[in-house]
This record gives sequence, structure tokens and C-alpha cells, in this order.
Amino acid sequence: MSSAIHWIRRHRVASIVLATIAALLLHFLLWRVKQDQIFIVPTVPISSHPLGASTNFTPPFHTKGRQILDALGTPIKLASINWYGASDSDFVPGGLEVRHRDEIAQLILDLGFNSVRLPYADEIVNENVVVGAEVIAGNRDLFDGMKEGSSVRALDVFHAVVESLTAAGLLVIVNNHITQATWCCGANPCDASWSNEWFGGQLLCRVPQTEENWIRNWETVMQPLVQNPHVMGADLRNEVRGLWGTMHWEEWAIAAEKASERLLAMNSNWLMIVEGISSANDLSGVRSRPVQLSVPDRVVYSAHVYKWSGWGSLRPYGGRSYEDFATEMWTNWAYLVAEDMAPVWVGEFGTPDDQSEGDQNYWRHLVRFLSLMDVSWGYWALNPRKATGEWESYGLVDDAWGSSTRSHDRLADLKRLGLNVD
Repeated sequence: MSSAIHWIRRHRVASIVLATIAALLLHFLLWRVKQDQIFIVPTVPISSHPLGASTNFTPPFHTKGRQILDALGTPIKLASINWYGASDSDFVPGGLEVRHRDEIAQLILDLGFNSVRLPYADEIVNENVVVGAEVIAGNRDLFDGMKEGSSVRALDVFHAVVESLTAAGLLVIVNNHITQATWCCGANPCDASWSNEWFGGQLLCRVPQTEENWIRNWETVMQPLVQNPHVMGADLRNEVRGLWGTMHWEEWAIAAEKASERLLAMNSNWLMIVEGISSANDLSGVRSRPVQLSVPDRVVYSAHVYKWSGWGSLRPYGGRSYEDFATEMWTNWAYLVAEDMAPVWVGEFGTPDDQSEGDQNYWRHLVRFLSLMDVSWGYWALNPRKATGEWESYGLVDDAWGSSTRSHDRLADLKRLGLNVD
């Protein structure tokens, strides 16, 4: 033993390389075992015609088994679009420099969506910065009626956008996307979960945040929306992954319950959307430890599924067979739907303009599986560009934010999933 320790100390680099190779071999062996365990996804008792994304609903909403129901007991399927920007460095939803928010709301309706996932960053709540006129140039009416010397601030714009969307008849799900207002989600551990109270976090993070700060920010964002029946609920936190990618489901479930109880005290009709761990890819922990609230029938779970998802297994979905992909979906979240335990909203997925072979493989498998499961979903994203000006290859509209869409093929596939396209 002592000679082995001596060798390791003298050959540190070689030891690291050998340890890495051993870990990869073990991972490969476990993968082969898993391959032997692939099973055919059981038949799900759903209609042969997927539920359409109707805009004919009567708020408020609740859950029953796998379904989201409106006040009349009618099942509701969310066909959502992600409209981002208030989570990024401009502090406002994208496109407001080009189009009036009412026009963008109508555009979303015309594309066939019935709901919008609207992300925000905690930083816009903490700072509530004055918004530059250039980023809301198409919405000059926001300056009308302002007192002399006053300014339009980030939360003013956010709430005005919500009002425009809901006035058009769209449902809005507010999403706490990230702590620091920037593109999500990088390797910055300060943004990896709802708080950064880990050792040194409060000193090292540009936007420090405790769990209590996070919940208070939620209350600030939602308070002006309490009386708006088309604000469906709160997507509590985007893609929790913990420090260095680690996160235990129970830790997140406890925090989600705390935030949910505070929000339900404001409006008991809101739905609480709880994403999975591992960047929202894994809801397997719900089977043994569901989120439990004092107001029943308010929890909707959410998964995100991209080509690169499944990063924890070193086998992204772009390279898998359909059977392998479907098996992991079943293990991660689809069991909740098939066993009538809870609704699942696949709140983010998407594919680029120019698809690689892996993109095409992933997209075919996902559309096939979502069609089978007949669940609510949210496409990423509406925007043509990020706040930096970089092209958003997953976006659906062009720089004019007009009715000319970039990918009719993607919309055709979304129509198979219930998108309300004529």
C-alpha cells in the first residue's frame, strides 16, 4: 500500500489519467448494463388524436391526475412559447425595440400558441434598473403619463408585457430563470440554483442571493399580477443543477414548497411549476418524494429536453436510438403522466435552423414521444437574437418580429403536438 501511495505522489498526472480512464470504463460498463435493461414503453391510455392547444378556457386552473383542468373541468393543453430577454442583460423581453408588445402578443396567437413562458432574472428585481429608451423603442407609450423626472424601469416593462399577453387571451407562466441577468445557463456556480449561500458565495457572486431573497423577489414580481386570471402560475426556478452540477431532489423539493406556500398565500389559484434536477431533465425523485402543498391540486412538474440533455450519462440524446431515448424519458418524467400521478409540462425543447444529423435524430424521437404522451409543452424560443446580438438559431421569427417565420418544418411538427395552426 505504501509503495502504491509513493508511486501516485511521484506520478500525479499519470495517476489522474489512469483514474479518468478507469472511471470512463466503469461508466461504459454501466451503460452496457443499462442497454440490456431497455424496455418497450408501455401503451399510454390516451386519445388517438392529441389534445389541441385551445384558447377557449375558463380560469382558474387546477390539476387532477395527469391533467390540467380549467374551472369547468375541461382539460387544457399548454402549447407554449418561451419569450426571453427580461432574464438577460437588456432587462426586458426581446423585440420591444422593434414591435409594440400588443403586436408581439398577436403574433404569438397567430403562430398558434396559447401560452407564454416569460422568464425574469432576480437582478431585475433587486435593481429594477431604468430601462434605456433604445430597448423599448417600439413601446414609447410606456413613457406616456410618466411624471416629470420619473423613469421606466425593468419591472414596469415586465408587467406591461404580461398585461398585453393576457389581454390578447394568452396564458402567462412567469419563470424565475437566473440570478444574474445574463444568458442562461453557463458554468457560473452563482447561478446554479435559487440561492448561492454556499461557502464564499455571498462574497464571490456579483449578485448574491439567499433563499429568502429569492422568495421575496417572487412576491415582488407576482404581487401586481394577483388579480389577473390569465396569469396561470409560477415556474419556480429554471434548470436547478446545484454547485458544480450536483443537486439532490429533496433539497430542491423543500425549497419549492417554501416558495409555493408563500405564493399561494397571495393567490391560491396559481399553479406551481416545479422543474426537475440535472438542468430540469430528471424528475425521477418525485415518485418517492412528491412536492406537497397545503392547497391541493396545484403542482405541475416540468422537464427540459434538448439534444445535449442526458449530459450526466455522457450520452446526449442526439446519438441515441428511439427505444433508448424513450426509456430514459419514461424513467425521468413520463411515468408521472402514464401512471396518472401528475401533469408534466415539457417547458423547454428546440432545434436549430440548420440541423445536424444528431439534431434531426433527437427531434424525430422527441416529437414522436411527445405525440405519444400528449403532454403540455413549451418551445424555445420566439426570439431571433440574444441580447448580445448573437443569432438565436432556435428562434421562430426573424429580425422584423413579423409573421414571416423561419422554419415551417418546425411549426408543422409542433402542429402534430397540438399547435393551433390553421
